Amino acid sequence: MRTLLLLTSLILASTAPGWAAETPTFTLTIQNHRFEPTELEVPAGQKIELHVINRDSTAEEFESTDLHREKVVPAGKEITLFVGPLRPGRYEFFGDFNPKTARGVIVAR
Repeated sequence: MRTLLLLTSLILASTAPGWAAETPTFTLTIQNHRFEPTELEVPAGQKIELHVINRDSTAEEFESTDLHREKVVPAGKEITLFVGPLRPGRYEFFGDFNPKTARGVIVAR
Protein backbone atom coordinates (compact mmCIF):
# COMPACT_ATOMS: atom_id res chain seq x y z
CA MET A 1 0.00 0.00 0.00
CA ARG A 2 2.82 2.39 0.85
CA THR A 3 4.44 1.70 -2.53
CA LEU A 4 1.16 2.49 -4.32
CA LEU A 5 0.88 5.82 -2.46
CA LEU A 6 4.48 6.68 -3.29
CA LEU A 7 3.99 5.86 -6.98
CA THR A 8 0.78 7.91 -7.11
CA SER A 9 2.53 10.89 -5.52
CA LEU A 10 5.42 10.67 -7.99
CA ILE A 11 3.07 10.46 -10.98
CA LEU A 12 1.04 13.45 -9.81
CA ALA A 13 4.17 15.49 -9.14
CA SER A 14 5.63 14.75 -12.57
CA THR A 15 2.43 15.42 -14.54
CA ALA A 16 1.51 18.71 -12.83
CA PRO A 17 4.61 20.91 -12.70
CA GLY A 18 2.42 24.05 -12.71
CA TRP A 19 1.11 23.19 -9.26
CA ALA A 20 4.48 23.99 -7.73
CA ALA A 21 5.08 27.18 -9.73
CA GLU A 22 5.49 30.28 -7.63
CA THR A 23 3.31 33.34 -8.08
CA PRO A 24 5.40 36.28 -9.36
CA THR A 25 5.57 39.13 -6.84
CA PHE A 26 5.65 42.85 -7.66
CA THR A 27 5.85 45.95 -5.45
CA LEU A 28 4.35 49.42 -5.68
CA THR A 29 5.38 52.14 -3.25
CA ILE A 30 3.31 55.17 -2.30
CA GLN A 31 5.44 58.19 -1.41
CA ASN A 32 4.53 61.89 -1.58
CA HIS A 33 1.03 60.82 -2.70
CA ARG A 34 2.44 59.15 -5.83
CA PHE A 35 2.89 55.54 -6.90
CA GLU A 36 6.36 54.30 -7.82
CA PRO A 37 6.80 52.94 -10.36
CA THR A 38 4.01 54.62 -12.30
CA GLU A 39 4.12 51.81 -14.87
CA LEU A 40 4.52 48.22 -13.77
CA GLU A 41 5.05 45.45 -16.36
CA VAL A 42 3.73 42.00 -15.41
CA PRO A 43 3.36 38.71 -17.28
CA ALA A 44 0.04 38.23 -19.07
CA GLY A 45 -1.93 35.07 -18.40
CA GLN A 46 -0.50 34.60 -14.93
CA LYS A 47 -1.77 35.41 -11.46
CA ILE A 48 0.47 37.93 -9.64
CA GLU A 49 1.00 38.96 -6.04
CA LEU A 50 1.08 42.74 -5.66
CA HIS A 51 2.55 44.40 -2.56
CA VAL A 52 1.60 48.04 -2.02
CA ILE A 53 3.77 49.86 0.54
CA ASN A 54 2.61 53.24 1.88
CA ARG A 55 5.54 55.39 3.00
CA ASP A 56 3.33 58.46 3.51
CA SER A 57 2.09 59.67 6.90
CA THR A 58 -1.53 59.43 5.70
CA ALA A 59 -3.60 56.53 4.43
CA GLU A 60 -4.15 55.94 0.71
CA GLU A 61 -6.52 53.67 -1.14
CA PHE A 62 -5.28 51.54 -4.03
CA GLU A 63 -8.18 51.50 -6.47
CA SER A 64 -8.65 50.17 -9.98
CA THR A 65 -11.91 49.83 -11.83
CA ASP A 66 -10.00 47.93 -14.57
CA LEU A 67 -8.76 45.34 -12.03
CA HIS A 68 -11.90 45.39 -9.84
CA ARG A 69 -9.83 46.08 -6.73
CA GLU A 70 -9.85 48.66 -3.96
CA LYS A 71 -8.11 48.48 -0.64
CA VAL A 72 -6.99 51.05 1.91
CA VAL A 73 -3.26 51.12 2.66
CA PRO A 74 -2.78 52.61 6.14
CA ALA A 75 0.05 55.11 6.69
CA GLY A 76 3.39 53.32 7.04
CA LYS A 77 1.86 49.90 6.27
CA GLU A 78 1.79 47.36 3.44
CA ILE A 79 -1.04 45.40 1.83
CA THR A 80 -1.01 42.41 -0.49
CA LEU A 81 -3.38 41.92 -3.42
CA PHE A 82 -3.68 39.00 -5.81
CA VAL A 83 -4.50 39.99 -9.38
CA GLY A 84 -5.15 38.07 -12.56
CA PRO A 85 -4.45 36.19 -14.60
CA LEU A 86 -4.61 39.26 -16.84
CA ARG A 87 -5.07 39.43 -20.58
CA PRO A 88 -2.44 41.46 -22.43
CA GLY A 89 -3.23 45.14 -22.02
CA ARG A 90 -3.10 48.22 -19.79
CA TYR A 91 -4.86 48.37 -16.43
CA GLU A 92 -5.06 51.77 -14.74
CA PHE A 93 -5.00 52.27 -10.97
CA PHE A 94 -5.09 55.32 -8.72
CA GLY A 95 -5.05 56.48 -5.14
CA ASP A 96 -8.64 57.29 -4.27
CA PHE A 97 -7.58 59.83 -1.60
CA ASN A 98 -5.17 61.67 -3.98
CA PRO A 99 -6.43 60.84 -7.48
CA LYS A 100 -4.66 63.76 -9.20
CA THR A 101 -1.16 62.67 -8.17
CA ALA A 102 -1.41 58.99 -7.22
CA ARG A 103 -1.86 57.35 -10.61
CA GLY A 104 -0.32 54.44 -12.46
CA VAL A 105 -0.79 51.57 -14.86
CA ILE A 106 -0.10 47.86 -14.88
CA VAL A 107 0.92 46.58 -18.32
CA ALA A 108 0.38 42.87 -18.91
CA ARG A 109 2.54 41.44 -21.73
